[in-house]
Amino acid sequence: MEEMTVIHSNTTNHEQLLDTLMHAYGQDILQLVYAYVHDKTLAEDLTQEIFVKCYQALSHYKGQSQMKTWLWRIAINHTKDYLKSWHHRHIQVTEDVILQAVHTSDNVEQSVVQQDIDSELAQTVMQLPVKYRELIYLFYFEEWKIKDIAHVLGRNENTVKSRLRKAKQLLKERLEASAWTND
Repeated sequence: MEEMTVIHSNTTNHEQLLDTLMHAYGQDILQLVYAYVHDKTLAEDLTQEIFVKCYQALSHYKGQSQMKTWLWRIAINHTKDYLKSWHHRHIQVTEDVILQAVHTSDNVEQSVVQQDIDSELAQTVMQLPVKYRELIYLFYFEEWKIKDIAHVLGRNENTVKSRLRKAKQLLKERLEASAWTND
């Protein structure tokens, strides 16, 4: 998708731009939010709120960053605000949905084994503290560069690098511990 840098004050243009953003990034934003909240229905609700917020803020977009980066920043901040909110801290969520990637394979046994590995990896990543989980998600699943992650999270690049190293170490330790318990 080509970067959109010109924002007109026309409501029709904003609606068209929002529609374009939703089609281009809607699923990515949903997955990003899910990585924080671990609940599909809640992630869908928050994603809708994020796009409403985006629509309301379009007239303030200055073009100082890419539209995608700007949208990710809104999404991350909105989700973190929700996680800090009274509602989240006092309401117990009962649904526990785990995101699994399904890989196709000619060999059914290999496919089942790969699904188990993917599921274990996803569960282990989701159990990491948010500050590490978001880095793993953005770096490995979204394939973002350190510089872009630092910009979106409002952190120094060296902080992102050191946290990413720590996140990988925690992930490795937890996966190894899980392997020992499964033997």
